[in-house]
Amino acid sequence: MKITRTDNSTLTVDIHGMRERDAKFRLESLIDGGSADITKLIVIHGFNSGQVLKNLVATGLESNRIKKIVNGENSGQTVILLKGKK
Repeated sequence: MKITRTDNSTLTVDIHGMRERDAKFRLESLIDGGSADITKLIVIHGFNSGQVLKNLVATGLESNRIKKIVNGENSGQTVILLKGKK
């Protein structure tokens, strides 16, 4: 998993080639344990053979910080909007 800070509140996370179970664990850990100033994750999962990962990001993540999940700029990415930490 490659993580890049795009700006002060956004991380881009590339999960290409990961197994579903590993990707779920790593993403949920990043969401729950990440910095409070991160409010947006752009998750790159791919689109040709990335359907399992795309479905995971769209419906399989469990975290109270997830505010909304929306389609990205292309079919190979999904955007997760996060609530701030209290």
